[in-house]
Amino acid sequence: MADTTSAPGTATKLIAEALGTFLLVFGSIGTALFAANFGASENGTSLGVGFLGVSLAFGLTLMAGIYTWGPISGGHFNPAVTFGLAAAGRFAWKDVPGYLIAQVIGGAVGTTLIVLIGLFGPDGWLSAAQDGGFASNGYGPASPGGFGIGAAIVAEILLTGIFLLVILGVTHPQRNAEKFAGLVIGFTLTMIHLVSIPIDNTSVNPARSIATAIYGGGEALAQLWVFIVFPLVGGLLAGFAHRALFERKPLPPVQAEARVS
Repeated sequence: MADTTSAPGTATKLIAEALGTFLLVFGSIGTALFAANFGASENGTSLGVGFLGVSLAFGLTLMAGIYTWGPISGGHFNPAVTFGLAAAGRFAWKDVPGYLIAQVIGGAVGTTLIVLIGLFGPDGWLSAAQDGGFASNGYGPASPGGFGIGAAIVAEILLTGIFLLVILGVTHPQRNAEKFAGLVIGFTLTMIHLVSIPIDNTSVNPARSIATAIYGGGEALAQLWVFIVFPLVGGLLAGFAHRALFERKPLPPVQAEARVS
């Protein structure tokens, strides 16, 4: 019986990337804006999910996207991941621009729909969310913990690099871990947010940063360059490092023949 399956086309992959990035941004930023500081019950118990809930939202939405659309597009949902995979030799550089555009569009749709919901929310909710930065990344006065630009730069390079090294390691074809890759990658993103939300509200994903800065006001837009440039730097450094250290290179023909014999 003939195999009628075929590899997904470019358009299908780009749609999958946009949908996955949309899910990641809508689910996680929606949690940050709607549920993180929801308030308290009559007996004083907090009803908000706090840093832990927001961190889990990032990880869980990424897991869902990876298992849903990862088999179609590879499940990047993040320009830094796309750059890192290309640097590691796992993704074609010629396909990078299309993925970046799809990711940025998907993220922007996510925050736009949050704004649409906010338009029908309680009086003043949307303006308060925007005045508060709309969960955008930031340093200095815009940092949740008051950390400066140097801390944001170091954190974004380091944590994005760690994220890429985990992704490249757990998806390595010779390590037989692909079945659990979504879980490992998602929980790694949760850990990254637990570490760095107080520093700069955690980017490690330029598409996420662009999506929130669109509605976050002048300061968020002015600081956005940090959260585009340095996650990409972290992804590239990790990709090149992984390729140099851990990717098995093919043996020269003479050595290969000797090994076979």
